[in-house]
Amino acid sequence: MTFEEVRLQAKTRLGGKCKACPVCNGAACRDVIPGPGAKGDIAVRNYDAWQKIRVNMDTICENRPVDLSLRLFGREFRYPFFAGPVGAVYLHYGEALDDERYNEILVPACRDAGICAFTGDGTNYEVMKGAARCIRDAGGTGIPTVKPWNLGTIRDKLELVRQSGAFAVAMDIDAAGLPFLKGLTPPAGSKTVEELREIVKLSGVPFLVKGIMTVKGARKALEAGASGIVVSNHGGRVLAGCPATAEVLPEIVEALKGSGMTILVDGGLRSGTDIFKALALGADAALLARPYVTAVYGGGAAGVQALTEKLAAELEAVMSMCGAHSLEEITPDMVRLF
Repeated sequence: MTFEEVRLQAKTRLGGKCKACPVCNGAACRDVIPGPGAKGDIAVRNYDAWQKIRVNMDTICENRPVDLSLRLFGREFRYPFFAGPVGAVYLHYGEALDDERYNEILVPACRDAGICAFTGDGTNYEVMKGAARCIRDAGGTGIPTVKPWNLGTIRDKLELVRQSGAFAVAMDIDAAGLPFLKGLTPPAGSKTVEELREIVKLSGVPFLVKGIMTVKGARKALEAGASGIVVSNHGGRVLAGCPATAEVLPEIVEALKGSGMTILVDGGLRSGTDIFKALALGADAALLARPYVTAVYGGGAAGVQALTEKLAAELEAVMSMCGAHSLEEITPDMVRLF
């Protein structure tokens, strides 16, 4: 099964809000929320920003195999990219799947493909409970993503994380902008550095703060004791007018140089070439969310495998043509910014 076959099959199962476009650039689903869309043109801007970056070919180098492997928080992965977190798939992508069934397919399929899945969260406690169960069954190969609830709810969800054996946990702090988090009792949403520090300590595993878009925010995450960040604007779904993730990644990488922080990035990456560009700009790995939704809806576990193999082949090809034979050999001079 090729990913093109997966995409075409997904069109019949996605419920109409996601069009499973040949190029997933956010244009056809602009402002479709609920659905896969973003506010205004942010998803389009995310995609376009990666396309504006060029790669510098250099084949005057040793001819040897390319190693794509990555070590993250003590775990070895075949490739430097992961499936990003998605919640309420039945609402945004069609009723063929709910969150539990989606994770039952995605989590073990990602493990088998040599990567891991970030799982989503929701107002229904069963969402995180089911995700934790899937990660436990996959030997802890998964990263649960917890919303910025009140501290009591976070404690309950972190207990599920511990039971899952997950090797790391994330919080999508930018979900503070989602409507369903506003007006809750007790309050949920934005967190101070002190509040975040307490949550990091409670987690007991490496903690990633997802939703960092500024140097200032990155430094706050570092101050709170996070092990890493995900440069992300929540797929463009929470704030119109913000920059693309590719636009802010280099300055955040520069600000965190020497800190030991792990830096991941998402937002509009759609190919192995895009992943290479992210690595060249200083990210340790990349996340892709919408493409993996298409993969699961269109082909189940086989769809996940097809997409992962496609991305890996593209990444390997561009690394070879730019003279990088391992992730450590990818350097900023291998890309050109306009």
